[in-house]
Amino acid sequence: MAGNRKFIHDHSAHCESGVMSLMMRHHGLDLSEPMVFGLAGALMFAYIPFVKLGGMPLVAYRSMPRAIIKGLQKNIGITMKMRTFSSVAKGASALDNLLLRGEIVGAQTSVFWLPYFPEEMRFHFNAHNLIVYGKEDKDYLISDPVFENPMRCPVKDLEKARFVKGVMAPKGLLYYPQHVPSSIDFSETIPRVIAKNAKAMLKTPVPIAGIRGIRMLARTIGRLQRKDLRYAKLFLGHIVRMQEEIGTGGAGFRFIYASFLQEAGAILHNAALTDASEMLTQVGDQWREFALMLARAIRAKTGASIDFVNLQTKLETVADAEAEVYRKLLGTVGRT
Repeated sequence: MAGNRKFIHDHSAHCESGVMSLMMRHHGLDLSEPMVFGLAGALMFAYIPFVKLGGMPLVAYRSMPRAIIKGLQKNIGITMKMRTFSSVAKGASALDNLLLRGEIVGAQTSVFWLPYFPEEMRFHFNAHNLIVYGKEDKDYLISDPVFENPMRCPVKDLEKARFVKGVMAPKGLLYYPQHVPSSIDFSETIPRVIAKNAKAMLKTPVPIAGIRGIRMLARTIGRLQRKDLRYAKLFLGHIVRMQEEIGTGGAGFRFIYASFLQEAGAILHNAALTDASEMLTQVGDQWREFALMLARAIRAKTGASIDFVNLQTKLETVADAEAEVYRKLLGTVGRT
């Protein structure tokens, strides 16, 4: 129980948007996961060669971790309390006190140290979000949105997952709402956040982000034919992992945002948003096709067997199709 409300777990596609949807619903604001993702303006692309993950450039398909939480605060007027801690003991004490107070509490963790994850799914990713909604004996009661059912996690394991070191170290991050509005003016908010997100993808001034970032990655793939074959395969494999295996993945985020556009179209009675939703779903399918092409290329035995130009062309086609969605959205939201 949290206050007078019983917490209800639900399964979702992505951890941070899933956690925030569960929190909003628990506090009386019924927002689906796609609506949370869309209202936060979380759809993005970035290819950042100077930031390495496992020795390879960072490829991101959504905004940075914690951006969904911060985006919702800015765009719909919720107030979140976010706390990090200098020691495990302080972080554990704060969590226990919040649970005693009846709060449900969001936490940033490492996937690798959560024992309820199957071994084959564990990897060193330090920005996984979940909800702690209770404590029984030496176990925390966990609502992990990427699992169908609630989980239990031993106290010591959750502490280790919350205070792991490395890239995006959580530092024991806990967060919970202090204010949640009773309603949202969708007619004002939805067009505004859609326009902002579309402009960020189409008109970013830096070449590593948005549609420009997709095209930059495409050109990099085309130049791989001049690289060592082992490196080229590792690079292509890294793109597949970042797109299809790390969290929700690139195509998955396009599908979530497409669902947001479909829901927004129904709320605002705007058929153009529904059309854009269908277009973005097709873009997600193209991202999946691109990943399949990469996977086949990785299995090639010689560099001559890999058509890097064809891979570049495919990704440029994806960029064209995705850009068309954002242009349609910018032409639509002004008439909503």
